Amino acid sequence: MLTLAASAACRQDMHDQPKYIPLRPSDFFGDGRSERPLLDGTIARGHLKDDVAFYTGKGPDGKPVDVFPFPVTKEVVERGQQRFNIYCTPCHGHLGDGNGMIPQRGFRHPPTYHQDRLRKVPNGYIFDVISAGFGAMQDYSAQVSPADRWAIVAYIRALQLSQNATLADVPADARGQLDAQAGGAK
Repeated sequence: MLTLAASAACRQDMHDQPKYIPLRPSDFFGDGRSERPLLDGTIARGHLKDDVAFYTGKGPDGKPVDVFPFPVTKEVVERGQQRFNIYCTPCHGHLGDGNGMIPQRGFRHPPTYHQDRLRKVPNGYIFDVISAGFGAMQDYSAQVSPADRWAIVAYIRALQLSQNATLADVPADARGQLDAQAGGAK
């Protein structure tokens, strides 16, 4: 009697309910699929990406932009240095001269960031190369967020400035400090 009462309580309503298992055929829909296509214009939450320059490094005309999509602060450059040290230095080296550990071990040398051609390219070009890769360089769009890619671009620009600065680039009020340091170094 107890077994009969217990088995009567075990109903399979939820187990046997009609449902569609993804990628299985269905007789209900005309196309025979249970998985329904998204409606035109459907965008997942948080994935609108309406700022084309921020996400691609290119303007509406498809050409690389030369402006940063947000203000470049000390914190942005420091974040760019941190990300650069993680993802870029194995090949490009800490100075961006292309002498990282990978080329030192016999692999192809990447170009130095300090050559005229790369100093003159728009910022969006460098962002695009980080995003999509170039030549032997893989793309880093899956590993590095767009904000961090822009931070890396800012740090690369700081590296380029540091390695190619002249006395004319130093503000006039700070030149006295350089003269004092140079006099003490003699």
